[in-house]
Amino acid sequence: MPATYLRKSEEKDLPEILDIIHSAISYLGEQGIDQWQHGYPADEDLKKDIEDGINYVLVTDGNIAGTATIHQGIDPNYLKIEDGEWVNGSEAHYAAIHRVAISNKFRGQHLSQKLVSGLITVSTVLGFKDIRIDTHPENKAMQHVITSNGFEKRGTIHMRENGHPWTARYAYQLLTK
Repeated sequence: MPATYLRKSEEKDLPEILDIIHSAISYLGEQGIDQWQHGYPADEDLKKDIEDGINYVLVTDGNIAGTATIHQGIDPNYLKIEDGEWVNGSEAHYAAIHRVAISNKFRGQHLSQKLVSGLITVSTVLGFKDIRIDTHPENKAMQHVITSNGFEKRGTIHMRENGHPWTARYAYQLLTK
């Protein structure tokens, strides 16, 4: 069985990260899911995540299989929540997991479960006991990954993708001990 682990991404990983994200954008579009279809995440966002030291890659058998970002601190998109509420409030000390994607070369291997689990571990090591994540209401696969990792649905937030009208996202939260 190949070694699978999470590590902080480096500048040299950017081409593979971009390939994974671009493939994920196409895959969502092919499924008719209107998530990431309006210029988000932009290549510049991913480059900045790496420069800021907040992007991580899932490595399996020496290959980058997935990527995600851990935003540390208040996320403006999470300040207003509908049909529910955040435990600890909108301005608590939390980490938010964003831009989760698995390479199409590794799709179907349940690596998104390992990726999210690793991101939870990194978040707790960074001192966050409150971890938040969101996804599109039609992205059932990601909803399954999120809830399978212990997150609970808290309500609905609205995201804006590069000037596109605000779109609903299901918001989830995990409180660790």
